[in-house]
Amino acid sequence: MFPYIFCTKMFQLAAFFLCLLIGASFASVYFEDNFLDDSWKDTWIYSNHPGKEFGKFFLSAGKFYNDEKLDKGLQTSQDARFYAISKKFGSFSNEDKPLVVQFSVKHEQNIDCGGGYVKLFDCTLDQSDMHGESPYEIMFGPDICGPGTKKVHAIFSYKGKNHLIKKDVRCKDDVYTHFYTLIVKPDNTYEILIDNEKVESGNLEDDWDFLPPKKIKDPAAKKPDNWDDKPTIADPDDKKPEDWDKPEHIPDPDATKPEDWDDEMDGEWEPPMVDNPEFKGEWQPRQLDNPNYKGPWEHPEIENPEYTPDDKLYLRKEICTFGLDLWQVKSGTIFDNILITDDIELASKIASNVKNTQTGEKSMKEAQDEEQRKKDEEESKKGLDQEDEGKDDLLESDSSKEHDEL
Repeated sequence: MFPYIFCTKMFQLAAFFLCLLIGASFASVYFEDNFLDDSWKDTWIYSNHPGKEFGKFFLSAGKFYNDEKLDKGLQTSQDARFYAISKKFGSFSNEDKPLVVQFSVKHEQNIDCGGGYVKLFDCTLDQSDMHGESPYEIMFGPDICGPGTKKVHAIFSYKGKNHLIKKDVRCKDDVYTHFYTLIVKPDNTYEILIDNEKVESGNLEDDWDFLPPKKIKDPAAKKPDNWDDKPTIADPDDKKPEDWDKPEHIPDPDATKPEDWDDEMDGEWEPPMVDNPEFKGEWQPRQLDNPNYKGPWEHPEIENPEYTPDDKLYLRKEICTFGLDLWQVKSGTIFDNILITDDIELASKIASNVKNTQTGEKSMKEAQDEEQRKKDEEESKKGLDQEDEGKDDLLESDSSKEHDEL
């Protein structure tokens, strides 16, 4: 009996590891770009859409980084410009598979107003004419404009309309690299991660207005005429006191007519008005519990005849273009580590290195800031020394003039 059980267990373990291997072999990376060299210029296409003043990208790791080679990405280079660039890859559909969209953004210019999001398009996009109104499948990533707008966009196209997430997802607003990850699963659930940590999740139907509501208020129902929804009523036996009505303001009893007041020239003198301490405001009768109170009337609901469930909300039938289509007031944002895959673990492994990247960036920036601080101090001291020398020269000049006069 024991050999049989042992063989059965061994077979189950072997089958388990075989499934892992098969799963790994079927995982797909649809698109990846880490911008390690200038070859991106041969594959990314700039838009020439008329009427827009487009800015240019260049390859850079920025002013501070962890690894100058690995941290290079596409950086916006001109202020107050639209940016529109895209790259095509092999078409795919995420049917029955997860879809992972991941990339890194570094706003080293301390951005005040501008986009850091990306767009995924189907194969109908004319790359040379890409612009803000070009239809897309997914738009995802951070958007910052002043203190009021610091959010992560998550927008899906559904039946020709763009639908925004109904939740408020806050983005990072510092100057360091951050990874943004969107995971869409075939069970119509999703996750949004920043720096490999989940910041939002839920159900596509609940968190976007793809579908009409399941239930609506019954249009044939209305509140009955005899429905009393007032919790209290005025006491019919309560009467206003006879001495209640007093004026809100009265002449100041302590005021006196100024001695230099001339009635003929200044008019008849009247004392200034002051608040009346006996003023009680508008009288209201005492309130009693309403014996006929039935509570708030709730409008009955019925099944919405326009609602039809859709278990394919997650589905993107065709994706084959990745685009950066945005506006920036202050340039300097670096886009890097682009990954589109169905392998959630791979994306997590790549994003897990972000802490090391941030540590290196912070260390280098702090050293630069300290060097700049010392330089500013030296310049300030030099300026003060020159100012003191100028004062000494002026005093010597004044002393010389006085000696000459003597």
